[in-house]
Amino acid sequence: MKNILVTGGAGFIGSNFVIHMLDKYADYNIVVYDKLTYAGNLDNLLGVQNNPRYSFVRGDICDAQMVKDTCQEHDIDTIVNFAAETHVDRSIMDPDAFVKTSVYGTYVLLEATRELGLERFHQISTDEVYGHIPAGYSSKEGDPLEPRSPYAASKASADLMVNAYFVTYGLPVTITRGSNNIGPYQYPEKVVPLFATNAIDEEPLPVYGDGRQMREYQYVVDHCEAIDVVLHKGVLGEAYNIGTGEEMENMTMVEILLDAMQMPRDLIRHVADRPGHDRRYSLNIGKIKALGWQPRHTAEEAIIKTVHWYKDNEWWWRKIKSGEFKAYYQAQYGERLADAE
Repeated sequence: MKNILVTGGAGFIGSNFVIHMLDKYADYNIVVYDKLTYAGNLDNLLGVQNNPRYSFVRGDICDAQMVKDTCQEHDIDTIVNFAAETHVDRSIMDPDAFVKTSVYGTYVLLEATRELGLERFHQISTDEVYGHIPAGYSSKEGDPLEPRSPYAASKASADLMVNAYFVTYGLPVTITRGSNNIGPYQYPEKVVPLFATNAIDEEPLPVYGDGRQMREYQYVVDHCEAIDVVLHKGVLGEAYNIGTGEEMENMTMVEILLDAMQMPRDLIRHVADRPGHDRRYSLNIGKIKALGWQPRHTAEEAIIKTVHWYKDNEWWWRKIKSGEFKAYYQAQYGERLADAE
């Protein structure tokens, strides 16, 4: 492993992974391949743009010829696939892009890996592929995939395709399934940056339903370190859950966030829940811990650290929230917030 193609590397988790890998491995070259959709942002990579071991290619993972040309031009030996449409709410509004990117796009990358004889393909997945998890149980990697949103279904389909290429072609693949990531450079449609930036502007925080949905909030750098471990120590053909082992109600997250910002809780607005909203995710992370990894941040630490980043980096998010985001926010929350008044 020397020349890594990071698809979706200008996005939230992908950019943090690129920064981590360039910082840790002095002999690795990283090529970011990104379509730069609304959530892709080269500002995320300003800190590495002058690194001679980093390069950027603007491209679509659904473009098979461009993917292969990029791999050959940069002598790629490993693909790490972060490229995906990632927001559940947007998948409910418009599932089409999710199917194209996560299903067909993953197939294109797998074909390139096979045809070019690459050393490794790693798929970034999500805990949402398991669907709603009843109390008292945590998902294991061999559990059935029961996705309940178009987003989760597109990611589960990609996982199944990756596994099929391992079984059918012996392709050297691994999969990681992460819980809710938070941290620097997360597009503010996601709950923690949305609530943090709304609170800064003293705008309401739209909490879905009763807010008692259970999630694992993990700091993105912990997640990137876990992916790194799987790339170097993971067993080919295997999937690994990456989480915190620590559940938290969404309302608890909101309260920690507001307290860290010294903002009043009367900013909270309970709004109509989204369709098919899973009540609980929980991951059994014993398998990856056996590889020597464990999270370095608690959920509370991750939330507080994330809040402070958004307070300190208004330059990054203000221009985002003044653009395409406004139309999305109005479509998603306008009526809900009006009904909650």
